[in-house]
Amino acid sequence: MSISRRTARSVRILGVASATAALALGAAGNALACNISEFSAEAKCDGTKGTISVTDVDASGTSAVVSVFLENNGADVQKVGEQEVKGSRAGVTITFAEDWKPGATYRVHVKAGNLVDADIKGNVTAPSTACETESPSPSASETPKPSETPSSSASETPSANPSESESSAAPATPGDNAPSPAAGSSNLAETGANSNTPMIAGIAGALVVVGGGAVFFGMRRRGASKSS
Repeated sequence: MSISRRTARSVRILGVASATAALALGAAGNALACNISEFSAEAKCDGTKGTISVTDVDASGTSAVVSVFLENNGADVQKVGEQEVKGSRAGVTITFAEDWKPGATYRVHVKAGNLVDADIKGNVTAPSTACETESPSPSASETPKPSETPSSSASETPSANPSESESSAAPATPGDNAPSPAAGSSNLAETGANSNTPMIAGIAGALVVVGGGAVFFGMRRRGASKSS
């Protein structure tokens, strides 16, 4: 009887220890299981572009599918996108490109096997201020071209130095308005062969002839007087 009691007591102790270990393992397993509270989402700007960022801090690294929907009055209007994520204790973030409007609301749904199938509580509300936009740079066609024609002020401003044409021009002399003789006539005047030359030559020839005749008759008259 004593042996049987000792054996029963030992078995009872082992059973209690086994149950305690099972409860401890179960609690530890539940602590490492994926949970919707380990997911968070935020609407923000990446430079000039809007984004929806979802962060998973599930230490078990359970694969989860995240879907983002644009909401309007509590109803889905548009599916922004869907991505898969495996979290870590440090956190893993995935990003959805979304040109959100200020104050827009988004629903973020998480599906992780049989562990999680729920929305992130509170949804996501975009900031009240839109992302900053870059100022457009002028294109090549819009770049102003320099004017090819000189300005009126530049054309009207007298030059400090006289131009070559003004400096090389001879000063005006009196009588410039009188007609200048032709080149041929001026050369003839210098040599004496102008338009009156034939008349002068004829008169001179006549005088020579008359003078020769007078000399001839004078000599002849002188010889006749000597002979008488």
